Amino acid sequence: MLQEPKKPLLSLRGIGRSFPSGEQEVQVLKDVNLDIGDGEMLAIVGASGSGKSTLMNILGCLDRPSTGTYTVSGQDVGALDSDALAELRREHFGFIFQRYHLMQHLTATGNVEVPAVYAGTDGQARESRARQLLARLGLGDRTEHRPSQLSGGQQQRVSIARALMNGGQVILADEPTGALDSRSGQEVIGILRELHAQGHTIIIVTHDMQVASCTERIIEIADGVIVGDRPNVPSVTAPTQPAAQADAAAPTAMTKPRLGIARFSTGWARFAEAFRMAWRSMMAHRMRTALTMLGIVIGITSVVSIVAIGEGAKRYVLSDIRAIGTNTLDVYPGRDFGDDKATSIRTLIPSDLDAIAAQLYVHSVTPTTSRSLRLRYRSVDINGTVNGVSDSFFRVRDMQMASGAAFTASDVRHQSQVVVIDQNTRRKLFPDGTEPVGKIILVGSLPCTVIGVAQEKKTVFGDGNKSLNLWLPYSTGASRLFGQQHFDNITVRIRDDQPTKAAEDSIVKLLALRHGTKDFFTFNMDSIVKTAERTSQSLTLLLSLIAVISLVVGGIGVMNIMLVSVTERTREIGIRMAVGARQSDVLQQFLTEAVLVCLVGGLIGVTLSYGISFLFSLLVKQWQMIFSIGAVVSAFLCASLIGVLFGYLPARNAARLDPIEALARE
Repeated sequence: MLQEPKKPLLSLRGIGRSFPSGEQEVQVLKDVNLDIGDGEMLAIVGASGSGKSTLMNILGCLDRPSTGTYTVSGQDVGALDSDALAELRREHFGFIFQRYHLMQHLTATGNVEVPAVYAGTDGQARESRARQLLARLGLGDRTEHRPSQLSGGQQQRVSIARALMNGGQVILADEPTGALDSRSGQEVIGILRELHAQGHTIIIVTHDMQVASCTERIIEIADGVIVGDRPNVPSVTAPTQPAAQADAAAPTAMTKPRLGIARFSTGWARFAEAFRMAWRSMMAHRMRTALTMLGIVIGITSVVSIVAIGEGAKRYVLSDIRAIGTNTLDVYPGRDFGDDKATSIRTLIPSDLDAIAAQLYVHSVTPTTSRSLRLRYRSVDINGTVNGVSDSFFRVRDMQMASGAAFTASDVRHQSQVVVIDQNTRRKLFPDGTEPVGKIILVGSLPCTVIGVAQEKKTVFGDGNKSLNLWLPYSTGASRLFGQQHFDNITVRIRDDQPTKAAEDSIVKLLALRHGTKDFFTFNMDSIVKTAERTSQSLTLLLSLIAVISLVVGGIGVMNIMLVSVTERTREIGIRMAVGARQSDVLQQFLTEAVLVCLVGGLIGVTLSYGISFLFSLLVKQWQMIFSIGAVVSAFLCASLIGVLFGYLPARNAARLDPIEALARE
């Protein structure tokens, strides 16, 4: 029974390839028919411009034919999408270029590992295999050297090791000795012949007939047409190579990867590899990276610092407002401030105090009746504001005594002639620094004993009231100074655990019921707090939006420099695609790089903000910058978003590059 002929590994039928040139098209390949069997070693020879490199690009799935059919192991390459072609290059082909095409920022080991990165090989397994390949090729002591530290022959061996990383069933060598001296060239040919002996299919593209004579088959091409296809008896073996000198008993490293090399396929693993490659690229181009992230650093520093300053200012203002007395409600006669009839309304009386104080939601309550009277001590005669209040006034207003003590409920009941003065009154009445407590002063014509001096409050609104204030029991003022039993206003302090709005409504109903009509109005201090909070938030938002402009400018800077980076690294992108990187891999790497630049810039920006806060604390003693976790997290999210938005266009441009054009770019 006749044995069916073995199908070729690579088969081309009617292949044509044309390129646009102005308004016309140039036909580079014309009706090429070629079969290449598994394990062959052949050379494609021809003069420059004959089409041999174009044919090699089609064989290596870097380019597509304009016409005809190309199959690999019976599979029609024309039916494959870009990702499938990348997989074919990654899993079955290995490329050896005339100019080596090594990545300058990677070590020899790193360059060899690149195809396995895109194949999803576990990091430890691929590093072990890369080092084994380099050692087999005589570069065991050069694994951590960068391409600039290697000779031409050594760089080409690194390129060969890279071609073998994923197995290299088919080795495509484009002028592999063109950039080498004769000795190094002979060494490379010797390595290729050894690989052929191990079962690899070797295709050498060259114009050098001496190189072609080392193969078993020579295909001649001229003007895009195959003009010769003949068998050849290889010339004498090239000089012995370091690979051939290895112990024959040792397992060869230049064979296809065996089962057992772990593969990852998760999106996280791909991202981790993209992150590592992006970080290496950033570290290899530190100045470019620093310039790229400068705008982001300035923007993040501005936003975080402004938010922290705004939060600190808000807390400072609110603390001063609360010092005046928060959770307080003032009741005034009349319909509103400025009501002409208010002076004729005399319904706020002492019994109202008792009714309000009996409510469960009330912390304390005090009336106030104020008059401007003469204050005298010895020869000092001044004008001051005399306030008749209850003993609860100082709790309601959260006032502390600098010296002495406040009057008590007993003083109120007994109409005691005792007073508390403020610091302004103390300075005016006792300019020589005499201790006021225990001294008797005249309030109008009433002698009173000073029993306390209120502590001065310096607030964001200034150094407090510039007027002179004095407080005495409202019962004393009503019967001996003012000649009235009603109050100018009543101030209620609500318990901290009670809602002020509900308490206000309840007090309004209570007093309206007692008075028979609503002849009063209320003023809630919480409205000031809420207004201050809204104003502060609005100002912080406005300043933050202004700072965000610098972030946008920084993002545009990232995009521009990344676009320049894509142009500068075009050949690197071509190399990655040639060894099996998918468009999504390239897109992910450049996008990750943009985001990483922005995140590092964000980290530096936040750090600078904390540094600014330290300097701020040295210069401004009254209040501090307040950082919140939300602001810091928002800064990093903003940096990430900018990296994605402004990094996408350069990353997309990189992913869409044609590998042939990219490899040709210097």
